[in-house]
Amino acid sequence: MALSSVAFPPLQLQFPSQRSSKPSSNRIIVRPITASISEKSSVPPLRPATVAPTEPTKLPVRKIPGNYGLPFIGPIKDRHDYFYNQGRDEYFKSRIQKYQSTVFRANMPPGPFISPNPNVVVLLDGKSFPVLFDVTKVEKKDLFTGTYMPSTEFTGGYRVLSYLDPSEPSHGKLKRLMFFLLQSRRDSVIPEFHGSFTELFKKLESEIASNGKASFSEANEQAAFNFLARSLYGTNPAETKLGLDGPKLIGKWVLFQLGPLLSLGLPKLAEELLIHTFPLPPFLIKKDYQRLYDFFYDSSTSVLDEAEKMGILRDEACHNLLFATCFNSFGGMKLLFPNMIKWIGRAGVKLHTQLAQEIRSTVRSNGGKVTMAAMEQMPLMKSVVYESLRIEPPVSLQYGKAKRDLVIESHDAAFEVKEGEMLFGYQPFATKDPKIFDRAEEFVADRFVGEEGEKLLRHVLWSNGPETDGPTIGNKQCAGKNFVVLVSRLLVVDLFLQYDSFDVVVGLLELEFAEIPFGN
Repeated sequence: MALSSVAFPPLQLQFPSQRSSKPSSNRIIVRPITASISEKSSVPPLRPATVAPTEPTKLPVRKIPGNYGLPFIGPIKDRHDYFYNQGRDEYFKSRIQKYQSTVFRANMPPGPFISPNPNVVVLLDGKSFPVLFDVTKVEKKDLFTGTYMPSTEFTGGYRVLSYLDPSEPSHGKLKRLMFFLLQSRRDSVIPEFHGSFTELFKKLESEIASNGKASFSEANEQAAFNFLARSLYGTNPAETKLGLDGPKLIGKWVLFQLGPLLSLGLPKLAEELLIHTFPLPPFLIKKDYQRLYDFFYDSSTSVLDEAEKMGILRDEACHNLLFATCFNSFGGMKLLFPNMIKWIGRAGVKLHTQLAQEIRSTVRSNGGKVTMAAMEQMPLMKSVVYESLRIEPPVSLQYGKAKRDLVIESHDAAFEVKEGEMLFGYQPFATKDPKIFDRAEEFVADRFVGEEGEKLLRHVLWSNGPETDGPTIGNKQCAGKNFVVLVSRLLVVDLFLQYDSFDVVVGLLELEFAEIPFGN
């Protein structure tokens, strides 16, 4: 439940030792497991946001380098560099080198004619980036997708939770509703995940038996949507009018909202005319969205009843549930899970063996059950999940508008920002800051193991806040932060309960997102 520029390549998986008739010497046999949760809910208490007092800077104050160019022409030039001439990462790297600073001025897409003001102050290091989470310093109103906001016709005419600032009365009510949903369905998460992803692994095995390989990404989409519907709403989509169409409908709906931020791999002129110059009209997907809305309205009666008690209209609540589930949660799983599989697969057999041994021995010592308490006893598995979130966060882009004149510090200098200026941060640079992380560009599986490793968690920022903080009604951290960590752990656990090792082949990018999934 948060947001960003990410890409989801099709992953071709091969499981060389999967379900072999003769177990390998390093394989631990575990009896079929049952899933249960007896622990207390992971939903955090609803405490107000707190902010540490600011101290006078001891760094030299420097004028923010860079400029926005000529009106209209500058934003168009930067958009072409971002999408076509340089690509996103090089767009930022080249400017760091040019200005010798991780803080500078630039334009962010989409620019003319969609965004009225594309001018931003760019923050690209782990020290300056966190100011974007401090709602006493920055406003988050209508900034979920950055310098422009899609039409509310995509969300039933409502500004949904992701676009609300904590200062707005509706923000607290709607975020409480998300906490209620997660807490009320907590006992269903582990068993429904196991059921949905067991189906996924069976499908992959069938494809591997026939073709020698299987695409994880496509199967993951259906499994993720089935899991969310079953665990959060107690409904199997296949048994409703929606059938198996959920992922396809969501993909089209998200595309229409994020078109101005996407690169589809089309010829430059075609992309400019089709998605980067004018927004896609909502009426083209109205019927598709109605099918999703009807499914959620029929499946969420008890949650909608609770919404009415909170003073939220049933219609508004349903549109918010749909957005949080489909855009935030499903979108996040669609991006995060293939990336996790990619990084773990590339790490090789040694790590796979260590994970399999840790996971299987811990499950066995906990009575053959996968529980949250059991997973807390798997330090390597937990570290692998955090490292996946660090090295390729599912939320790449963050925005905030300065509420007052500010002084923002990088590692090397301090910069004065005026009230009303838009701040922008590209998270993959902040979470791979070499001044914070050793071997920052490498996937280090045990990076967060032990006391010193756990101290680094405050620099893992995927959820619109530090990993060491929690979501509250007073901040914009993802309401489902703990939910996302839980299901990510479950994926790794289920994978290594079934397989000793696996190989991955990362294919060409199917679609590149330039923004979004988690963040409330």
